[in-house]
Amino acid sequence: MVCGSPGGMLLLRAGLLALAALCLLRVPGARAAACEPVRIPLCKSLPWNMTKMPNHLHHSTQANAILAIEQFEGLLGTHCSPDLLFFLCAMYAPICTIDFQHEPIKPCKSVCERARQGCEPILIKYRHSWPESLACEELPVYDRGVCISPEAIVTADGTDFPMDSSNGNCRGASSERCKCKPIRATQKTYFRNNYNYVIRAKVKEIKTKCHDVTAVVEVKEILKSSLVNIPRDTVNLYTSSGCLCPPLNVNEEYIIMGYEDEERSRDLTLAFLHWDLSTFLGITDKFYLGFLISYMEWVYV
Repeated sequence: MVCGSPGGMLLLRAGLLALAALCLLRVPGARAAACEPVRIPLCKSLPWNMTKMPNHLHHSTQANAILAIEQFEGLLGTHCSPDLLFFLCAMYAPICTIDFQHEPIKPCKSVCERARQGCEPILIKYRHSWPESLACEELPVYDRGVCISPEAIVTADGTDFPMDSSNGNCRGASSERCKCKPIRATQKTYFRNNYNYVIRAKVKEIKTKCHDVTAVVEVKEILKSSLVNIPRDTVNLYTSSGCLCPPLNVNEEYIIMGYEDEERSRDLTLAFLHWDLSTFLGITDKFYLGFLISYMEWVYV
């Protein structure tokens, strides 16, 4: 009999393990709940359209969350804080992404504090207090945990640069100070920079205004993402200075790495790698391309 042989016993054990794995997948609660479309009316205008229940306030369904969030409609009507709606929706209809399936992402502590600072005086005026269930102290700090903030969202129709109020003449950046230095970064340097996103994109236009430069790019592929919601569309990406290093050519593809500028509420590009280099080396797999990026990048000086 086949099962009597050592090889047959191994096959039988492998079959039992496979069957056990299949059964585990079918056990209720063994697998995390999937993302679901946002159905809360107040939150449909937010940059994300997928959420996950239970939310941070332990509502098991969006129907329950709708009833609970409606109590804030009056406060929202006072426009006491531009962060209030974002904060409430991040609590009642938390963003759900493929990379963070195990539990919903919390809003950052700073978002809660800004909303509370602007709106708590109105609550006190009407003899109410900031709800304990929305305590800011329990939320993660931006640079020490995983959290979501308005600054981490990239929209498809991003706004153009604001005028640099510190320079009335608004003269462009001097080309003499734009010195690009190639650096062969180590993997340690790459992870220390803590990029929020890595994308492959085609440059459509380069805009310069005052001391700001923006690259209008068409996102082709998202190689790495964190909390930045980058759509596969045409987006505006900004630099941290008036220089683009290396200089970009329109209609060519690049690997672009970046992070958020919280103070100016916009997303920055930090490093570029010409896409032709990766295709020349025959590296198209995301894992190996990410490994390549760890060692080859251009940075600002």
